[in-house]
Parts: sequence; C-alpha cells; structure tokens
Amino acid sequence: MELSFTQGRWDYERWGGFDPLSSANAKPPGVELWALFDVPIDQIDATWRNLTHALSGLFCASINFLESSATYASPHWSFRPSLVNDDHKINDAEHIINYDKTKGPSSRLRYGSLPREAVCTENLTPWLKLLPCRDKAGLAALMDRPSIYRGFYHSQRLYVLSSEFNSEKTEKQHEGIMLQQTLTLVLQPSNVQTTGNINKQALQPSWSISSLFGRELIGQCLLAKSSSVFLELERTLVEKLESARKDNTNTSLVVGTNYPSFHLNTVPDRVLKETTVSESMSGMPDGSIMFEFLVDKYNESHPLNVGLTWKAPVVWLSLLAPFRANRFLMGSGNARGSIVISLKADKSHKKIWVDDGVYALPGVAGCHISLLVFQVVPWYVRLYFHTFQVFIDGQPRPIWDVVKKMQISPAEDRKSPGVMEIELEIPCNTSSAALIVNFDKGFLRIDEYPPDANQGFDLPSAHISFPGFQANRYYLKEESFTSPLLLGFLSKSTVQLYTEVLLVPLATPDFSMPYNVITLTCTVLALYFGSLLNVLRRRIGEEERYLKSKAMGGGRLMQLLSKFSSKFKGKTGDSTSSGLRLHKVLLVVFLAVALHYYLSSK
Repeated sequence: MELSFTQGRWDYERWGGFDPLSSANAKPPGVELWALFDVPIDQIDATWRNLTHALSGLFCASINFLESSATYASPHWSFRPSLVNDDHKINDAEHIINYDKTKGPSSRLRYGSLPREAVCTENLTPWLKLLPCRDKAGLAALMDRPSIYRGFYHSQRLYVLSSEFNSEKTEKQHEGIMLQQTLTLVLQPSNVQTTGNINKQALQPSWSISSLFGRELIGQCLLAKSSSVFLELERTLVEKLESARKDNTNTSLVVGTNYPSFHLNTVPDRVLKETTVSESMSGMPDGSIMFEFLVDKYNESHPLNVGLTWKAPVVWLSLLAPFRANRFLMGSGNARGSIVISLKADKSHKKIWVDDGVYALPGVAGCHISLLVFQVVPWYVRLYFHTFQVFIDGQPRPIWDVVKKMQISPAEDRKSPGVMEIELEIPCNTSSAALIVNFDKGFLRIDEYPPDANQGFDLPSAHISFPGFQANRYYLKEESFTSPLLLGFLSKSTVQLYTEVLLVPLATPDFSMPYNVITLTCTVLALYFGSLLNVLRRRIGEEERYLKSKAMGGGRLMQLLSKFSSKFKGKTGDSTSSGLRLHKVLLVVFLAVALHYYLSSK
C-alpha cells in the first residue's frame, strides 16, 4: 500500500525525473492511494472501503471519499511494486496479479486520487507520530512546520508492505510488516547568498541545514540503529565539475571539503561514487557522488549543520525522463471538449535504454520507446474512446501502429469512472507526440455539487511510466548495503511521471433559486396559518357578551352615556371605543370649568 499527501507540483524540467528519488517520490497534487490486496476477490472492495475509512481517521483527511466505486479504478499494468528480500534480490510482485486465461487480470489492485484535498499540519502530525521518536529527536527534529509549508513542493509518503507478499522469502527474513516513510521537500534557503558576479553569472544560493529548516541536528534517535545525512551531486553536475576541475587544477574532486567550485563546511564520513554495470554505459555521463555524514557523532555541544557554499557559477540540467508530459483541454463551452496529452522528447539522453544493460542510439532503425499511460476521469466526464487519436511529430498515425495494447473501461453514471490504460511504442527519434480523446460533460444533481462548484471540477493527474527505463544507482556491494536508502537505490524502480491536474468547468444551476422558492413558500405558509389560527382562536360571541356585561355593571348613567356616544358616532357596536371618546369629552369639560372658575376668582 502507498499513500501520499502532496502540495505543489513537481517541476520535472528543473528538478529532474530520471533519478530514484524524484521518480519514486514525486507525486501528484492532493491525495493518492493505491493498494494491492491478497484476499479473496469478492472481499477486495469491502477491504478497500475499510482501508479508506481507517486511513481517513488516522491522518485527519477525506480519504473516505474514495470508498465509492465511482472514485477508484483497477489498473492492470501500472503501479507494480518491487520487493527486496534479505538476499538483496529484486522481485516484481507479478505473482500477486493472478491471471485467468479466459478473464484476464483478476484486479487485486485498487487506485484512487483526490486532487483537491488540502494538505496541512493535521496530516503531517499523525505521520510524524508513526516515527520511533516522533519529531523530538533525530532527523525528524528538523521538521519545522513553517519551513516545510513555505517551500515550493512537499510530499509525505507512506509505504506499507507485508512479508506475506514476497513469495521468495528466505529463512533470514522475518514475518511482519515493513513501514517506509518518506518526506520530499523542495525548499529555498532563508538567507539566499547570491553575492559576487563572475563572468556576469550569478552564483547559486549557498545553503545549510540551519538555513533550510532553522535548526541543527543534535544527534540521532535512541531507538534508531543508524542515522545518516546524504548529500548527492547528480550525474550532470559531476560532469560539469569534472570539466571545470580539469581546466583549472589536477586535484581530485572527492578529497576533503574544499573543491574548485564549492566548499563543504563539514567533512563527510564517507564518499560514494556511482559505478557502471557494463562497459556499454561508458558513453553515459559521469556517475553521481554521494557524501555521507553520520548523525551519531554529533550532540548538543557539537551539532551537525551540513552546508555547501559555491565559489563559481555552474550551470547544469537535471537528467530527465525520455519524454516530458503535459496535459490540457481543447474546445469551448460547457457541453463537450477534448483531453490532450502532449509528449516532448528530452534530447539530453545520449543513449536510449532498450533492455537490461543494453543501449541504442536514437537514430538506429527499429529503436522504440515503450510507455504506459494510465488515466482516470470521473463519470461526469464521458470519454468517447472511439475518437482516440495519436499524432507523431504533428502527423496522425494509425492507432495500432503505435498502440501495443489497450485496456479501457467506459464510465457508468454514479457507479464507476472512465479508465484508459494504454501501452505505446514510439520511435526513438520522435520529437513530439500527442494523444487526443473527445468527451461530453454530464449533468449533476444539485446535491452532488461541491460548495465551490463555479470554480470547476478537478480531473486527477495522468500517470505515465517507461517500463524500459530504470531509475537506479550502482555502488560497490560492500558499501551500498549498509544503508536502507542506498539499498533502495539498487531496486529497479520504473521511471514515472505525472501530468497536471485538469480543471473542467461544468454547467452549474442557479443556486439562488432554491433560496427564493423556500422564502416565498415560507411566507405564504406563514400568512395562511397565521390567519387560520387567528380565526380559530377568536371567540367573538363571548367577547361581545363580556363587553356588554361590563357596560351594564356601570349604572344607568353609563348606559345613557353609552347610548349617547353610539348615536353620536352613528353606530352601536363598539362600546369600548365609545367609552374612551366619552372620557375625553368629560375631561375637556372638566378642564374648561376649572379654567372658568380660576379666571372668575381673580
């Protein structure tokens, strides 16, 4: 099982996509979850629902929205995990995807994505609590929340593997569950140092652990067997540094802390240089260099603060995947449109991987690059798979000249999403390719719209993998097996990348109309029931008898005055109002008599 929470999008052109770290840990925005089950087929969906609810409660997220069959899919060729046993043999989990010759794959894998899920500290805190020392000691003590969330990109990944999934277990391997946690960050130093201008080129920002996280390492977690900090110089950078070293001096590139182009403020405990697997790789760039710093040697009085200061400007490009992928929409209006996946070749590859340990030049006849495209769209975006088109270098090509195999699953309203999984074989000398498929937009019920419906609906990122390209590292055997990180570099992880999240506008109703209808209806009902209750509760006969008896009790003089006032008004019904008028008349007469007496006495 693999779960990832990601904020931001990995910039493949700037940060690379061919190395093991970026290929395995660069994830799509939002939440991505896939799981491989070893349970009976009829229990997989129920187990998936239980898993989503458990993870939702554990990480304070909306993962439970993936329980519906309209939100998850079953890939057939993508997301195949690799297993590493104690003998360091890499085994593909192909035996778990059981095949039936009559029915095809048995769909034991489930995949779901929530591209709009927000990532915050509520998701990071439960993730840190799974660590032995949480964030109180060791490497996790660097996890300062403001430093993490102000970066360009961050992704927290949780990978769980049961030993029952490895069919080639040895006696040395213990029963249990392996838990792997990875936090991938792209940060900018808080004190960016770009002083100096050599040959009118600005220096790269110098950095250190304290400038990135605002803290220093003061030792390892007491429960950890080993704890190390690795600093890697990738292949293309090493190639540039080697050429600069040969031009200026004959000193070695990997001795001490002072180098021609940069300076390390801490002496590394070990330096590892990547090796090649065969002589056929001699045309590839120089291997990467890895500096290792042991954390257990440092304490509060002597903290670890690895840093790198540049002396001269160096311009290099990260090694990219064979193709860069982008996805966008075509068309206008809220009725229909097209989804386009654009592939552009990366010309930095001098040689193209064809098979294990074998390379071929792009211009050689018969050279092809195999790639898998996996795309899931919600049911309200109805794909028309018969409109699928393939363009190579701007020219349309017959589908079956390029498509090796295809697995499609049309969407069913409110029951299942649309799934497209295609394996393509593109000539090595291809500069660009495009995949186009048309779609119609469906209509939702009013209770199916989110609160911000006018913003649009997000389509999950498409997943593209290159089965013939392996993002791995090769080190000497006695050096590589001392660290789990270096051991992971040996695994043959397929190069993969993700496209952008698409924002699709749908026709939205006038959400003010229900409010207007409710207001008008409530007003009419209030007037009706108010009048009805008033009529039902009033007892006119009793009120008249009460007022008449009250008038009779005042004596004959009050009766005469009441009749006089009734004749004066011209009506005989309202005794109360007549009495009030009579009181006013008497008051005026009294005041007049009093005034006359006062004036006459003077």
